[in-house]
Amino acid sequence: MTEKYLLQEERACVEKVKKLIRDNIDSPLPRTELAGVAGYSVSHFHRIFTGQTGDSIAGYVRKVRLKRAGYKLRLGAVDITQVALAAGYESHAAFSKAFKQQHGLSASEFRELRCGEATALLMKGSL
Repeated sequence: MTEKYLLQEERACVEKVKKLIRDNIDSPLPRTELAGVAGYSVSHFHRIFTGQTGDSIAGYVRKVRLKRAGYKLRLGAVDITQVALAAGYESHAAFSKAFKQQHGLSASEFRELRCGEATALLMKGSL
């Protein structure tokens, strides 16, 4: 097999796993399961995933969860603590810190944006 073919195969595996993560973001996502879907050992898939995306698997999962939390907050009627718990955070404070780090605004500030501004911010660096 050529190197070009291997890179295409790795890219396809990473995209498949990224879709699996997005489609199952509310479920536990063990690295062993994700690596198995891709057909690689955990350590090898971690290297491939990080090389292709620039994020660790855990970092990518966190970004997807925080983006989804942003969509929930955009609706406005949901309690921030409930959104934090649904995103896998044990406290409002930990969620707020991670949310601000990713989106540049606190969850409260984000919630006050107009719908179009919030959507544009969420689409920036789309996953």
